[in-house]
Amino acid sequence: MAALASRRFGEEFAAMLEKVVTIYMTNGRRVTGRLTAYNPNDYSLWLADATLDDGKNVSRLFVSGHSISVIEVAEAGPDLTSLFDRINGLFPNMARYIREAGVIVVMDRIRVTKDGVVEGTGPAAERIQRIWEEWKREAG
Repeated sequence: MAALASRRFGEEFAAMLEKVVTIYMTNGRRVTGRLTAYNPNDYSLWLADATLDDGKNVSRLFVSGHSISVIEVAEAGPDLTSLFDRINGLFPNMARYIREAGVIVVMDRIRVTKDGVVEGTGPAAERIQRIWEEWKREAG
């Protein structure tokens, strides 16, 4: 059970990549930026296009994992419920929709976002990519 929880934690964190996040620091400061990379050992972060709480803009910012108290996903993605329903119909009980992160995880190895299949290969990933393309065409 702990391994499953640990894997899901990692998936949730990875789902924040390329999203705009607000970081609340242990020293009371706040910074908002696009999460471009993180270290899974200590959760230190690299942010792009960051804005500090004093209004200063920074193109690239490193934030030590030890100084982070809270991370909020500030950028809400599109609603993927209808896409999730289609995928779940083909892969019953094998898909999870992580609404806050804007990602659908299928068979714990294929990740789908508003941009299509972003992680995973093979026949199942190809099938899911076709479902996404059909969904995207219909969504306009």
